[in-house]
This record gives sequence, C-alpha cells and structure tokens, in this order.
Amino acid sequence: MASDSANISPTNNISTISGLNKEVRYPPNVNPQSHELMQTIDTNTSNVKHEPSNVKRESSSQNHGEDQAMMEVIDSLEVGSMVEVMGHPPMYGYIRWIGFLPHQHDRMKPIAGIEMEEETKAGTDGTFGKQRLFACAPRKAFFCYLNKCKKDSRFKETNNSGPQYFGSMESPDIVGDISPPSLIEDARGQSGINKGIQGHHNSCYLDATLFSMFAYNLGFDFLLYRPVKPDDIPHYQEVQKVLKESIVNPLRRNNFVRADKIMKLRELLDRLGTVKGMMDEEKDPEEFLQSLLQHILKADPFITLSSGQESFLYQLFIEKDERLVMPVTQQLFELSFLQSDIKLDQVPPCLILQMPRFGKDYKMYRRIVPSLYLDITDVLSSSTRECAVCGDLAKYECKDCYRQFGDSLGSIVFCEVCSKKIHANIKRSTHKPRHIPVPEGYDHFVAEQRAYGREVTLEREIMELTAVVCIQTSHYVSFVKCGSGKNKPWVFFDSMADRRGGNNNGYNIPEITPCPDLETWFTDEQQRKILGIEDDKQLPQNLRRLLCDSYICFYQSATALLFK
Repeated sequence: MASDSANISPTNNISTISGLNKEVRYPPNVNPQSHELMQTIDTNTSNVKHEPSNVKRESSSQNHGEDQAMMEVIDSLEVGSMVEVMGHPPMYGYIRWIGFLPHQHDRMKPIAGIEMEEETKAGTDGTFGKQRLFACAPRKAFFCYLNKCKKDSRFKETNNSGPQYFGSMESPDIVGDISPPSLIEDARGQSGINKGIQGHHNSCYLDATLFSMFAYNLGFDFLLYRPVKPDDIPHYQEVQKVLKESIVNPLRRNNFVRADKIMKLRELLDRLGTVKGMMDEEKDPEEFLQSLLQHILKADPFITLSSGQESFLYQLFIEKDERLVMPVTQQLFELSFLQSDIKLDQVPPCLILQMPRFGKDYKMYRRIVPSLYLDITDVLSSSTRECAVCGDLAKYECKDCYRQFGDSLGSIVFCEVCSKKIHANIKRSTHKPRHIPVPEGYDHFVAEQRAYGREVTLEREIMELTAVVCIQTSHYVSFVKCGSGKNKPWVFFDSMADRRGGNNNGYNIPEITPCPDLETWFTDEQQRKILGIEDDKQLPQNLRRLLCDSYICFYQSATALLFK
C-alpha cells in the first residue's frame, strides 16, 4: 500500500529500511515539532523515558533480540493498518503515514502517523511541526514510533474458522421461507449481546450491510427466490442457499448468525466474484454489493437513469455548496441530479445512496442528516408535478431557475402560463426551460376536474429510509429500522461490539442496541439545537455516528417492491 506521504513535496526521496524489504517515504525538509511533542512520542505511548547518556547500554545480544522483534512489528504494519497504540489505556486508530524525520539518529525506528478514533491532547490535523504529512480532523493525528504500535486487538482473529472458535451459541441452518419479525413495537425485545451477525476477521463491512438489507425488511428478498436462469454461474444456487438458509433465515428466526456461516459466503464471494481478498481483507460495502448482486446473483439493476446507465447503487457526486451547513440527504440527492443533468427513468424498488465522501479519509460535509423519507418525484423523467407558482399542472422545467424561487427541484417547474411570465423578464431571457412530458389527455382531465371545482391531488413518490451504514476508522456499523411505516423503532448494530478470550483463540460478540429517540433527533427543533453544538464530541455517541459517519443510506419504495 502506498504511503500517504507521496503527496508531500518533494516526494522522490525514498528511504529503504535495510533488511526489512519495506519502503517508507519521508519529506527531507520536515521541521520537527516541539520537544514537548517529541517527548510525547516516547512517554505517552509506553511510559518509556529518555535514557541518560551515562546509563550502561544493554548487551548486544539483547539489542539483537529487540531488533528482531522490531523488524517483525514493522513487517506486519503498513499504511492503512488498524492499530493499537500501547499505553494505559491503549488508543486506537489506523496508520496514515510511515517514515523518518531528518533529525532522527536511529534509522531503525520509523515513525507512524496515526489517525486516531478519538481526539487527543497532543493531536494535530496531520501536521508535524510545520510540515503536513497527511490530512485529518483536528486533534486526531498522533505520531509515535512504529514499534509502539501493534495490530488492533479488538479485531485480531485466529485463522481457524471452525465452530469451536466462535463461542457456544448455536447457529443452525434453517430451510423454508422466513419473514422478518413483524409487529415490533419495542426494540428492546430485539436487543442485547450475542444478537445479530457475529463479526470475524475484517467482516464488519459485510455484517453491517447484510443486517441492513435483511434483518427487518423484505426489500431485498427477491434475491432469495429468483429461479436459476440459463446464463447464471454454475454455483448460483449454492450462493443463494447459503445466503438464505445459513444467514437470512437464522437472523430472522433466532436473531443470531455465527461467524462461520458468514465465512461460507465470503469463501464463495472470493472464489466466484471479481473482488479478491473477501476472506480476510478490509473491503467496502459497495465492493461487496457489486460482487454479490452484479457478478454472482446477476440481479436486475435497481436504478435506471435517463442517460441509459444502470446501477445497484447511486453515489452522490456533487460540487460542494458552501451554503449548506448541515445538509439533509434530500438536498444532496436533488443537487446531484440537478448538477449531473440526469433523471430516474423509473421508481427503483430499492435506492442505495452513497454519501459524498471517499473512503475513510474525505468527507465533503462534516455532518449530514439522513432524510427519514426521500421524495424522488422531481427527479423522475415521467412524473406529474405542480407549478411552483400557481399549483397548476407543470409543463416546463428550468434548471437555470434553481434557487431563484426556492432551493428544491419543486421550485423550478411551471405551468405554461407561469413559465412565459417568468421568462419574459430580461434577467431570465437566456434561460432554457424544457418541456415536461405529461401523460396523454391528463392535462385535459385535470383542467376539467378543476373547472367543476373538484380537487386534483398530484401524487408524490416517496421512499422510506430503512437503514444507514456508518464508518469510523475502518469499522462499519449500522442503524436499522424494525419494519416499515411510521413510529417503527430503530436499533444500532455492531458485529464486533465486544470480544471474549485472547487474541489467538477469542471471538467477537455482536450486539444490538435500541435507539428509541432516533426519529426525534431529526425534527426541526432538534436540528436547530444540533446546529448550536459546534464540537461533535458534545453530541450523543449514536447521534454523532449517524450525522458524522454515515456512509450508505438504504431507501425502499413499497409500491415498486410490489411489482418486483
């Protein structure tokens, strides 16, 4: 994995640590941080004090042993590794930079730049002295010697995957058709430890995604029942059987899936899919979804765009609007379609939205509020809409009028009369309104009904939020709604919430936690209160995760799912 320091100028000075076969980069003109921070490197991580010059050095054999241990540590860690910085208590993060500083005399002790999970007093934003080594949030960058790090013990696993390594909880396969739990009015009945999907060996991206898709909703059940087709892969039915009988059915009936069941699916994905490393490497949810849905199950794409493109997932590519301080997904969704100048050709049964962020490192907006309901009417290529001025049937849409009469796509559609009046103004003479296709005869029907004083309501196409997958420091978790409709409870799921046993023979403990206040967090009153809290750390933990770490939002259309 390439070092992030490749972005530092100049970048052509590479120092190879002798005998370790590992290249690390360092900027030749780094100005060292103050003596205080350098002392932090030694003392805050291991309580080791600087050795006085008159203290007798250890024997050469001892030094040789330490060097060998140091080599093993260095060989096992690289940029991107999730690590634990040794101390009391330990601190956790992932390595963003590895290298040497010019003032260092010991060239066998490289320094690691780590983005921590939590802010630290000695933390920076990725700078060391006056030199930027990587970029992250303020007070989250921490620098220490690489040999003061070890792999994060919370996620460290044994290579063995037999049932005996995952605790005493049973997880039998279940045949037949199992629906999600119904009539869940209180999430406390679903919550507790050893609930959900048990994580193992970097599986959190897959655990959180599968739990979001299948635990309490039917939206993706068509994947479990599609009959085999002539062009399917030879192992299609095997994958479908493992997904349904080893994972989805036990999850719904027993509220628990043991990690070895997930390993069966991972082995099939690794062997049959186009994404390699599914057995043990860190992956992203979109990689898993693409492999499972497109290449193995060959499902019909959920999303069809007016450009002719089809997809299972839509990423919100937008130019940042600085006026949006804490945007909601409704705003970003509309802005993405407006700027891309595309439409949805039909209502998708499932809409998987990826937030405007790139991996673990870059977020366009510090906070994003997931819209509990997403109105997609104005991005459909064929939908009946009301004039933004008079409420009559709209026949024209003008992209150039955006933000002149409002900040939604509903503010740029007009009936024929209002469009002519608006664009008669010299300030809008260069605008190019487009005709909106209206079903044949529908405009005459509306006019006739209104002439008789009858109210005609143009239906809006609304999709419901069912789950949000979040990421923090390479670890994925999810918030999931227990069913469909208003007032349904929400839960928080973490497949690696705790751990039992040692690093070599232990196992992870999954946990489901109720989130009774989730929907109330997003009322107008609460959003005003949240805007008044500048420091994210002052927010409740789950609210902070949802606002600051959202990665993918799952929406469903009950109407479209009936046809699916």
